[in-house]
Amino acid sequence: MNDALLVMKWPLVACLLLPGILVYFGLHIVRRGIIFVDLALAQVAALGMCLCLMLGHDPHDFHTYLWSLGFTLIGALIFTFTRTRENHRVPQEALIGIVYVVAAAAAILLLSKSTAGNEELKNTLVGDVLNVSQSQVWQTFALFAVIAVIHLLFRKRFLALTFDAAGSTKPRARWWDFLFYATFGLVVTSFVQIGGVLLVFSYLVVPAVCANLLATSLGTMLAIGIAAAMLGGVGGLVASYQFDLPTGAAIVCTLGLVLIIAAVAAKFRSSRSHTESEKAV
Repeated sequence: MNDALLVMKWPLVACLLLPGILVYFGLHIVRRGIIFVDLALAQVAALGMCLCLMLGHDPHDFHTYLWSLGFTLIGALIFTFTRTRENHRVPQEALIGIVYVVAAAAAILLLSKSTAGNEELKNTLVGDVLNVSQSQVWQTFALFAVIAVIHLLFRKRFLALTFDAAGSTKPRARWWDFLFYATFGLVVTSFVQIGGVLLVFSYLVVPAVCANLLATSLGTMLAIGIAAAMLGGVGGLVASYQFDLPTGAAIVCTLGLVLIIAAVAAKFRSSRSHTESEKAV
């Protein structure tokens, strides 16, 4: 037991402290209907990391982080000005998919010139959660806390952009949209260095979908999403330790299992409500 705590202490702290803000952004992304924007931004951040790796820098260097962030902010700018507010012939989701595919292909091309390209490409996908350090956890948590405060202070602006159709057409909406994507990009860039592209996508989308299946109010959805993220993270860490599995992949699969449980619970609740309605009639 002591050995398990020694190995899993900081990965466990990371899985309990960090995903909360990912759940919050995930609720925005799911409601906007641009599910793959997080995957695209994560891949763009990974592309910046791959460029630095090709140039001989360490993946955990601050220099590498800045390159990843710069690439991500460019992606945020693109998504801000390609957001469509009406039915257009080219939906934004198509552009998001193109950005993802091009960024992924460019990362493969860059790492093909590296002697350890396959291993580095794998790390950009599934990350290295097991080796997260104490300083990395607290630095990332501090950044996430600052971003959370920004979104709390300007919550009416950000919520209007996503949950109010008229909010996205108000003056200066583009500016607030860019600030949303920029802070989102900061979160994605930071977490990609810890968990990789797949784990970022899973933490953003799976808990948000669970929350939407089980609740309607934003506060309740956020609580359910955070609980789902924690359950998936802790369950994945336990499975990883017990069965000697890759940690990031184990967490992603456990989150998938949590989603199945949430879907079954939502279906059962819906059937029960329907039965009670029929009895009342």
